Amino acid sequence: MNVVHPAKRFTGQDSYPTRLPDKERIIARQDPVIWSAWSEDAPISLEETRHYEEKGYLVRRNIFTAEEIRKLIDASADIRADASDIRSEDLVTEPGTNAVRTVFRLDDHSRIFARLARDARLADIARFLLGDEVYLHQSRLNYKPGFTGKEFYWHSDFETWHAEDGMPRMRAVSASVLLTDNSQLNGPLMLIPGSHRKFIACAGETPQDNHKSSLMKQEIGVPSTGLLEKMADEAGLDAATGPAGTVIFFECNTMHASNGNVTPFPRSNAFFVYNAVSNAVDTPFAASQPRPDFLANRGAAKALDIVTGSFA
Repeated sequence: MNVVHPAKRFTGQDSYPTRLPDKERIIARQDPVIWSAWSEDAPISLEETRHYEEKGYLVRRNIFTAEEIRKLIDASADIRADASDIRSEDLVTEPGTNAVRTVFRLDDHSRIFARLARDARLADIARFLLGDEVYLHQSRLNYKPGFTGKEFYWHSDFETWHAEDGMPRMRAVSASVLLTDNSQLNGPLMLIPGSHRKFIACAGETPQDNHKSSLMKQEIGVPSTGLLEKMADEAGLDAATGPAGTVIFFECNTMHASNGNVTPFPRSNAFFVYNAVSNAVDTPFAASQPRPDFLANRGAAKALDIVTGSFA
C-alpha cells in the first residue's frame, strides 16, 4: 500500500463546522479523496481509481461467486424472518409498521456477514482508498420492501458522522453489497457525482437524541432543496444499479439518497462503513453527546483482520 498522505491524528481544529445557527454554507474539501498512490498491484484499476476520484463512487460487479451470493441472500432473509433475537436498539422498523427497515451491528448478528466485512475483496479496496488500516465504523442491513419501502433523504454521511459521532476527517468509505437486484425502479442508491469535493455545512442545531428521529426520517443535517437543485443542475444525478452481488463503494462525503419503493420488487443491501484507524471518532463536533455505539463504533480502533478466499 503506497500511502501518499501520511496518517495524522486530529489536533483539535474543526475543519468542517456544521449545524450552524444561521444558514448553510459550502466549504471546500480539505482532505484527499484517495489517500494512496495507484500502482499495478492496487486492488482496483487506474480507470476505476480515476472514476472514484472524480465521481465519488465506484460500482464493482462479478466479485463474488453465485454460491457466495446465494449464501448472503439466504442469511439476509433469515435475519429478517426472525428478528426476535436482535437487540431492540439495533432494529429500526418502517414508519407506521413493524416491517424491518434496518438492522445495525450486522457483523454481531451474522457470522457470514462478519466474514464478509473482513473479506479482502472489500477491505483491501477500503485500505487502498483510505491509505491506512481500517476498522468498521458502522455496519447495517437495509431492507426496502416492495410497495411500502420508504425513502432515504439526501445527505452526506460525513456530515452526520462528523457532527454527531466526532469523525475528524473525510477518511472513510462505505461499501454497499447488493443482496437483491437494484434497478432504476426499486429505490436504488442515487448520488450527485462530484459532490464529495464540497462540504455542505448544514443549518440548524442538533436536537438531543437526534438519532431517534433521524433513523426514521432525517431532517437535521440535510441540505436545503434550493442547494440540492443547484448541485443536481450542475452535475446531474447517477443511479448505482446492478444485480445481486454488485458492490458500490462511495466516499463518505458524497451526497446520496434513495427513492421509496412502490414496485413489487424488494431491495436489500448490506452496508459496511470502513474508517481509517488514524481517523477514529472522538468528541462530537456539533452534538452535546455522541450517538450510541450501535451507530458508531467507539471502542479502540483496532484494524480488521483481513481474510482471503471464498466463504461459500
